[in-house]
Amino acid sequence: MSNHEAVRPHCGEPSQGLAASPLPGRGLAIVALVLAALNLRPAVTSLGPVLEEVRSALGMSGTVAGLLTSLPEVCFALVGFAAPRLARRYGADGVIAIGAVALTLGQVVRPFASGTAVFIVLSAVALAGIAVTNVLLPVVVKQRFPDRVGAMTGVYSMALNVGACAAAAGTVPLARALGGRWEAGLGSWTVLAVLAVPAWFLLGRRRGEPAVPAPGLALGAPEAAPGVRISRSPTAWALAVFFGLQAGGAYVIIGWLPQMFRDAGLSAEAAGLLFAVTSLLSVPLAYPLSALAGRLRSQSGLAAGLAVCGLAGFAGLWAAPAGAAWLWALLLGLSNTAFPLALAMIGMRGHDGPTVTRLSAFAQSTGYLISIPVPILVGVLYQHSGGWRTPLALMVVLMVLQLAAGLLAGRDRRIG
Repeated sequence: MSNHEAVRPHCGEPSQGLAASPLPGRGLAIVALVLAALNLRPAVTSLGPVLEEVRSALGMSGTVAGLLTSLPEVCFALVGFAAPRLARRYGADGVIAIGAVALTLGQVVRPFASGTAVFIVLSAVALAGIAVTNVLLPVVVKQRFPDRVGAMTGVYSMALNVGACAAAAGTVPLARALGGRWEAGLGSWTVLAVLAVPAWFLLGRRRGEPAVPAPGLALGAPEAAPGVRISRSPTAWALAVFFGLQAGGAYVIIGWLPQMFRDAGLSAEAAGLLFAVTSLLSVPLAYPLSALAGRLRSQSGLAAGLAVCGLAGFAGLWAAPAGAAWLWALLLGLSNTAFPLALAMIGMRGHDGPTVTRLSAFAQSTGYLISIPVPILVGVLYQHSGGWRTPLALMVVLMVLQLAAGLLAGRDRRIG
């Protein structure tokens, strides 16, 4: 055990509603969390449905389009590392407010880009706003809801999935309703981003208000926790690996699952419907899973169980992709709910707000760096092997590694 890790006494979350007491600022914090979470994926998932039109309008090559689709993970990894330093200076609420402004500006101007380079730069601006919010939302939950970490993580994870699914499904219909222009469909999600800005600026002005009393927690700009080196913590590394492997698996499912089903002989419509199942399952399951995690002393069993679902799903695709396609889709959809579990564990593993800030930045940024090569490697193996057996064998191995990392990350330890 690291010098800065300890087995913590069980402090499961009470069974009553989301808030144990109507403290000032809690209602605003819930609204702000939900609005921020709704905006964490539309800038990403709205692009895919109109990517062909964007490429045609901007003269974008296939290689550049591939770069564009990998840009979110790169931004989430690199910009996320800067979040703790910004939070120390401006407070987590203030940085998220600035991130909401960056997201709004990037989204509103991106459809009017005159060329590929400008489009990519504006996409990066929007993604940078998402990146700091990714890292700091677990911190806000820890600071303002220390008695409801699991439940509130579930609330914003569910909102995140709603935003992602809505943008993926709604961009093309919105474009058609707004004159048939892809620019209108892509830019329409700016309205959602604008709504989040005032809520976070208001919350930033109230950061001195007390939350549920908890030792070592304050709502002001967090100070560095002396003597705690996140990179030397085995639990932090286990969280980073778990986060990275689940993200890599999710991006493989997003990028390649429909093609796997089509190559197995299913129609494009059936493949799309099966993919929708994997995406939509996370919406109703995010909240109960995170709330359950918050009540448990250890989350190792949950993490291992979700990894087993992914392992079984990928193994089933390897053995008989069309034989039980609905079962494989359901298992992979369950596996994808490892994302809200990872977020909940980040909030519960840190001793206080400053530690959670640094742990969230380390686990998410390092995790996204780990995830970047996974879908790329799957594509390379698919191209060179001429089928899905080799890529799926790789995914089975990675799910075994995710299971091991989840067992370690879920142990009853507290950093700092």
